[in-house]
Amino acid sequence: MADDHTHVLDFFTPRAAGWDSRFPDDGPAYAAAVGRLGLRPGDTVLDAGCGTGRALPALRAVVGPRGTVLGVDLTPAMLEAAGRAGRAEIGTLIRADVARLPLRGGSLDAVFGAGLISHLARPGADTAELARVVRPGGVLALFHPIGRAALAARHGRTLTGDDLRAEPRLRALLADSGWRLDSYTDEDDRFLALAVRRP
Repeated sequence: MADDHTHVLDFFTPRAAGWDSRFPDDGPAYAAAVGRLGLRPGDTVLDAGCGTGRALPALRAVVGPRGTVLGVDLTPAMLEAAGRAGRAEIGTLIRADVARLPLRGGSLDAVFGAGLISHLARPGADTAELARVVRPGGVLALFHPIGRAALAARHGRTLTGDDLRAEPRLRALLADSGWRLDSYTDEDDRFLALAVRRP
């Protein structure tokens, strides 16, 4: 585990304290993406790689007080920042690896993953683990508040077809791990792939 996750911890730990202030205007984009999950009051949802918990208020708003909102992240500093922001009162924060979730099979109605896919150590196995914990017909949302081209430009990279989030690659990855890609949006101001858990 340590080798797989050293780069994740090295990247996120020093950025945790200032993470929310770097992206102060993302709230509406998160809320819009969460709205596409089709959640109902009382549902159970996981924010996988929740970071500082920016999606948790939007998730709580749709599942209501009887619903269950879980936030899982590998980086202790991110979870501490989520707690300082009051998000531990919105959902249950758990330090765990998305590759080995401490959840029963089929126990979730949906998984939300913001910026998750590019940080998975083993994307095929990790998305299969997400499929394990979601009931058949449940939904996976892979979200980023900006699209692939804008993100590549922000990091000074050229967009290529072998990007894991390119539609053909993502469709194949998800199909191999128990999901069916249902919709795919890649625009300057939003990336959102929605997949349904196959029976």
